[in-house]
Amino acid sequence: MADSEGPRISATMSDGSAPRRSGNEARGRPRRMSLAYSGSMRDPDDMTLDGRGHHREGNTARLNLPGMKLLPSPARKHLRRQVLAVLSRDAPAPDYDAPLGDPGLFGPDSVTWKLHADFPSMMAGGLASLMLQALHPLALAGVWDHSAFRTDTLGRLRNTTAFVGRTTYAPRAPAEAAIEHVRVIHHGVRGTAEDGRPYSADDPHLLAWVHCAGCWCFLRAYERYCHAPVPRPMQDRYLAEMTLIAEALGAHDVPRSTAELDAFFARVRPELVFDARTRETLRVLGSIRLPIPFAGFSRDLFLGSAAALLPGWALDLMERSSLQRLRDRGAARALQLIAPSVRDAMAEGGLAWRACRRTGADYEALYRWDGA
Repeated sequence: MADSEGPRISATMSDGSAPRRSGNEARGRPRRMSLAYSGSMRDPDDMTLDGRGHHREGNTARLNLPGMKLLPSPARKHLRRQVLAVLSRDAPAPDYDAPLGDPGLFGPDSVTWKLHADFPSMMAGGLASLMLQALHPLALAGVWDHSAFRTDTLGRLRNTTAFVGRTTYAPRAPAEAAIEHVRVIHHGVRGTAEDGRPYSADDPHLLAWVHCAGCWCFLRAYERYCHAPVPRPMQDRYLAEMTLIAEALGAHDVPRSTAELDAFFARVRPELVFDARTRETLRVLGSIRLPIPFAGFSRDLFLGSAAALLPGWALDLMERSSLQRLRDRGAARALQLIAPSVRDAMAEGGLAWRACRRTGADYEALYRWDGA
């Protein structure tokens, strides 16, 4: 994934949200309540990126994280509240503080913990993966027909964020339960695409596509917005580690190295298209309403920063104009400037921070690659 020009709202419902039923399938059955929630502010100490859940007080020593913070401490605290107002689900989160010593699915020595700890990178990378995944018509068909993405975009993003956070940093039992929950949902996500081809969220190939697009974008985002080139062996380790999630969801032949990932994208590119549904998906992303001040600026900043990560062939396929690409690069530079303040604001009390405390690991070590 390092220099390749190949590549989670998951196109196969890997965010843990229940699918939207329609037509005959919905007759005689109660309508699903949305897992998303309004932008109403709750107690910020009761919010995490994985829903509601008070956390235990612990060491509050000042963290020394990468980059120069442009915002003073009060502004960073306000920023944290605003971010959690957007991304925190109104649903109970598991206990990230116990049992002590439980490493979850990866543990503090994993590359996955390092990459996923950087909040600005994960935000930009997650949005970039949505754009990329939408280019596969069968993957997008599952979202189009069975999810509330177009009507509840923010709710879908929250569920996806929670799934990634839980499978990365939660203790093993709730992490495995999250995967099993998604597997059960996938069994009911199937149908016929616009071109007449059948699709299924259980399709191992589509699962691999969604997984690979996410991993590629997370790596590219980390290198760009954390200003930390990831050594190629560490990229390979990350890909090998993350196959655990993909294979648990049902994917087959998942790339375990950057070379295998490059080959995977070369095989998949002929399957990708930019059609009316893809265009509408990008339009929906570009018009999402955030429950915070300066919502339009924040949305455009992260979406532009996400688009700036995409490979040239994907931007060409999306018909992204020269002016749009110029704006994307401007957004990327702006995010690079404010990323240290966002990183600092989201660190203490975050999921990675609590997982490190649960396992007795040094949180700051997640940002050091020497000897990794």
